[in-house]
Amino acid sequence: MKFSQMKYKRPDAEKIKATLISMTERLKNAENYGEAKKVFLENEKFTKHILTMQTLSSIRNSIDTRDAFYDKEEKFWNNMLPLVQEVAQQWTKTLLASPFRADFEKEYGEIMFSNAEMELKTFSPSIIPELQKENDLIQEYETLLASAQIKFGGNSYTLAQLFPFKNDENDDVRRAAWTVEGRWYAENSAELDRLYDDLVVLRDIMGKRLGYKDYTQLGYYRMCRNSYTKVDIEKFREAVVKYLVPVADRIYRNRAKSLGVGYPLSYADSSLVFRSGNPRPLGTADDILKAGMKFYGELSKETAEFFKTMLDDELLDVLAKEGKRAGGYCTTIYDYEVPFIFANFNGTADDVETVTHEAGHAFADWYNRKRVPISTIWPTLEACEVHSMSMEFFAWNWSEEFFGKDSEKFKYAHLSDALTFIPYGTLVDHFQHIVYEDSEMTPDERHEVWQSLQEIYMPWMRLDGDIPFYAEGKAWQRQHHIYSSPFYYIDYCLAQTVALQFWTMIQKDIKDAWSHYMAYTEQGGSKVFTELLKNAGLKSPFDSECLREVCEEAERWLAEHTPL
Repeated sequence: MKFSQMKYKRPDAEKIKATLISMTERLKNAENYGEAKKVFLENEKFTKHILTMQTLSSIRNSIDTRDAFYDKEEKFWNNMLPLVQEVAQQWTKTLLASPFRADFEKEYGEIMFSNAEMELKTFSPSIIPELQKENDLIQEYETLLASAQIKFGGNSYTLAQLFPFKNDENDDVRRAAWTVEGRWYAENSAELDRLYDDLVVLRDIMGKRLGYKDYTQLGYYRMCRNSYTKVDIEKFREAVVKYLVPVADRIYRNRAKSLGVGYPLSYADSSLVFRSGNPRPLGTADDILKAGMKFYGELSKETAEFFKTMLDDELLDVLAKEGKRAGGYCTTIYDYEVPFIFANFNGTADDVETVTHEAGHAFADWYNRKRVPISTIWPTLEACEVHSMSMEFFAWNWSEEFFGKDSEKFKYAHLSDALTFIPYGTLVDHFQHIVYEDSEMTPDERHEVWQSLQEIYMPWMRLDGDIPFYAEGKAWQRQHHIYSSPFYYIDYCLAQTVALQFWTMIQKDIKDAWSHYMAYTEQGGSKVFTELLKNAGLKSPFDSECLREVCEEAERWLAEHTPL
């Protein structure tokens, strides 16, 4: 079914709660596994339908945040979901205490129970008002970014539409674009500070009300960190500083020299990879999707069927336009057993990286769409990001379809960006840990923390200069994950480390690399992250030697393949 034909209807909150209460009682009173399994599967179907309605509302709101109907619907979901969570928690407790738990584990695996136990640690009816307010604040943030109308060159642009000018090879154009964007952020910085301050305080309250020292432990539970700890993350950060920051620094020193600009670089100059201009995809958005069909059509039988479904059923919304939420994502429409890709194409290489990235998520979802329970369709988020970030590298062998004569430029820029991204992503994570350990920080103190950490993780970037907002160490405010999904961002760094392993395999034998990718993907969310990796013959990013090895391989390739 085409996306436009999928019907949305707001569910009745009281009926949802009544149905969940009834199912919980039936599970509790089940006399045998057959009865327990029957109500369990009914709950699965019911949950899928409720999630489908929520997802349809969310997608349509993000496509046009100005749509009054779906804006109202999102406010309904913001308020309703925490209320339903209280009743859903009783279902979870009953399932965990079921005398037929061993039968469920034998048929469906143990992970749904271990994850459910962690989920119980994230909720209490006492934090419902804070959860509702948190949802509203995140929606405010996203709507604020979507509302941006920036005057440039006689026209008005959204943040996504302005992006190509921020990569222009003409220094005057590029720097002017960064300046007007920075001015918009600077004009809204006080509101961005207010929103984040409110979110930090709310989350701190939730953490303490649930019995934790601060929000951090609650944040880890909400992210379902089921195979590593805060200590493991700290060790990963140390490895990034030791092995990767020096590599990234050399990349930017070489870039400054080739561009003929000063080092450290300004934000505006750091965005240009080649003096002759950054790689740009061929043609229109439709041309990119057509090239995508060729890529996925030739990669494997499974990916061919998957991407054809995405195109035929109009399960992609990719053009940047006024009122559209920033960024890109993939989500699941459970009733129809299909994924949906949201993006903001703007004529840059990011368009190709986004469609291959989000399609990596979407393929994994589509491939595992029949899994029961639905909680095992997706693994935890760092594991999901392996699907997407690795898929970007598989597209290399089809880069001429996407970029034509800029193919080699793209490969060089893509690999160097993959390496230099990890320090930035690690900086985002370190920043959040410090913020949530001291919820009483002022906005100015948070900006100072960002600036001090940037000197460690991104020494190639200078803060002094004439670009508003960026020169003041406030760049973190444009990273929506910091507002909407605390502690998520390190997942990209862990996944990028794994993706670089795939990149190494692809250089040697793409068929062998794909067999490892499928061995990883076909497990869905049936195992924890570290087990998924082990079962697919991949090294853990928590092994510091893994990061060192991929850095050496990638830096060697960059030295041998620098385009003119």
